Amino acid sequence: MESLEELQTRHRKEQKDLQARITQKKKGATKKTRKGVNSECEDLERQLKERQEIERGTLNGNTTAEQVEDSESDDSANDVAPPEAAEGIKGVTNTLEKSSISEPASENGQPKKRNRAKERLAKRAAEQEAAVAEAKEEAKSQPDPKAIERKQMLEELSAKGLVEKTIRPDGHCLFSAVADQLSQVGISLDSDREADLKEDQRYKVVRKAAAKYIEGHPDDFAGFLDEPLDQYVTKIRDTAEWGGHFELLALAKTYNVEISVLQTGGSQVIEPGLEGTSEPEKIWLAYYRHGFGLGEHYNSLRKAP
Repeated sequence: MESLEELQTRHRKEQKDLQARITQKKKGATKKTRKGVNSECEDLERQLKERQEIERGTLNGNTTAEQVEDSESDDSANDVAPPEAAEGIKGVTNTLEKSSISEPASENGQPKKRNRAKERLAKRAAEQEAAVAEAKEEAKSQPDPKAIERKQMLEELSAKGLVEKTIRPDGHCLFSAVADQLSQVGISLDSDREADLKEDQRYKVVRKAAAKYIEGHPDDFAGFLDEPLDQYVTKIRDTAEWGGHFELLALAKTYNVEISVLQTGGSQVIEPGLEGTSEPEKIWLAYYRHGFGLGEHYNSLRKAP
């Protein structure tokens, strides 16, 4: 018989597996099927919760067969095992019915009352195992966006003769990648203390440069923001707020560079568009949607040796 610690460990694993299955189901739902999928997920969660409560009660000696039968009557309409689990459930039930656990002979030769609580638990366990197996099969059939993106990126890099310098994914990656690229083409960051800056601190100067340009050109940006311009500028300058297209545009104009952002499916080019200036230098960044844990990410690209 399971100890309390073993039971709790198994329950946590069952809950985690069920959540993984539910997540996959909801991801694959369409507008037409979402309502049914949500209802099915709620049923699965309820069934697991009820079964685990019964198991805890049984372990503590607080659950009786009558309590389990009452629970059966409450959700019998939804208590249908998935087709792939039917054979396994039937086998478990038949075994219990024939075993000495469910109907052992008493001393006077009469069969004892069936242990419906244990039968119920066995049935629920079989259903849960079938659900976990189904979730694993569904996960196998799902495409891996991270692997797909990485494969396509490597193909693009090879075609253009570029290699990556990995930038730390910390919210400052766009600015760190641009700082690295500027150093590669010999462009100063325009900081009085640039020579004293460590490599992993150069992003701060680039952040401030982007914020300064946006603040100084409100007509180019304010109409596209969901918040007041001054609040947005403060976040870009003083926090780890992620940078995006606005910041790339501001940096292209600040440093007079053409920024090519390589991503799956091609590349995006952001030109400075400055009149009366010298030919802009070209810098390269790699943009990932799925490849890093925090989400969107930029790496610096260099010419292959």
